[in-house]
Amino acid sequence: MTDMSLLSPFSRRLYLRIWLAVVGGVLVFAFAVGLAWRWAAEQNQHQLPTRGIVVTDAQGRTLVDGTGIRQRLDPGEGIHYRIEADDGAVYEMRLSPRTPRMRPDEHGPAAWFRPPLGFLWMLALVGIAVTVGVFPIIRRLLQRLEQLQRSVQRFGEGDLSVRVAEQGHDEVADLARQFNAAAARIETLVQSHKSLLANASHELRSPLTRIRMGLELMQGGAPSPAFRAEIERNIAELDQLVDEILLASRLDAGAADVGTVEPVDLVGLAVEEGVRVDAELQVGDGAPVEVPAVSKLLRRAVRNLLENARRYSQGDITLAVTREGPSAVLRVCDHGPGVPPAQRERIFEPFYRLPGASERSGGVGLGLALVRSIAQRHGGSVRCEDRPDGAAGACFVLSLPAAR
Repeated sequence: MTDMSLLSPFSRRLYLRIWLAVVGGVLVFAFAVGLAWRWAAEQNQHQLPTRGIVVTDAQGRTLVDGTGIRQRLDPGEGIHYRIEADDGAVYEMRLSPRTPRMRPDEHGPAAWFRPPLGFLWMLALVGIAVTVGVFPIIRRLLQRLEQLQRSVQRFGEGDLSVRVAEQGHDEVADLARQFNAAAARIETLVQSHKSLLANASHELRSPLTRIRMGLELMQGGAPSPAFRAEIERNIAELDQLVDEILLASRLDAGAADVGTVEPVDLVGLAVEEGVRVDAELQVGDGAPVEVPAVSKLLRRAVRNLLENARRYSQGDITLAVTREGPSAVLRVCDHGPGVPPAQRERIFEPFYRLPGASERSGGVGLGLALVRSIAQRHGGSVRCEDRPDGAAGACFVLSLPAAR
């Protein structure tokens, strides 16, 4: 475990991995140079070893008999021997540099194999080996950056489905994960706006068609009260639909000018909206419950929940406001057919309605989607669940951060 924690920064940092690759290559190169230098020195030492030296005159008499100790080895200056004779006398002998020409019968390495030429080609071979060894490591690291670059280019050209393979745990992998998340979010938003436009066009066409047909049936005659009421109902439906579409678009786009955040008395707001649909109000301990919110948006959310409950309920509607820890909770419970568990998330999608709901009770499927958008805009949430008493129907729970 300790070893993994120590290696974690190196495995997760791209620049450290490149640095380690380069440093490792330099160390290998330096080690090889040192071996080459030592080998060259040993070769030079084998060519001129320490040896016994005997100096005689023309008659063969021994003048000096001793051991020559090499003092200096410099190809440019020759060789310097210090000779110690058997009688203790000390002599010096200097030899001039040898000519580079080698006799055919001379033993030893070829000229190109001896220093300094041998040293140079050895360094060249080691440098090539290090370059070839380090290049694949760096290339493998940078290939993912090139792949990410190509994916970003394709995404910018309009291919919103493009994704990057997430490999490893370093910065490149983290960047790939962030790109994939952003691409998925953008693709979802684009698809949502396309769906919003398509569904809005369909929903707007329905009341307009009814109005057109009514005008054609009237044929210039005086409209009856029932016909006038029908026209007014369709115009109100158009006005509500346009208003909800505009509000949904502004909330999805994160518009900043939707209103001023201020303390709102949730109990008082619930009383005002509950009276409109004759809902039964329940307050926890009677204490005021305030939430920081945009008043008109919060009122719209509560109204949508109550209207949705009235549309489907076959009995009384209960509106309860309580404070649970740091949250203010508003529950709207009805006695309708309820919502199947598999549909409790989908009903908050724009223009989604339960099978048969539009034919039975009308609506365009934007009310609950707006409630969720408003709740999220205020840092809260909304969900659908069963009634706590086990009776038929559904409860919609709106939870918002309460004011301190």
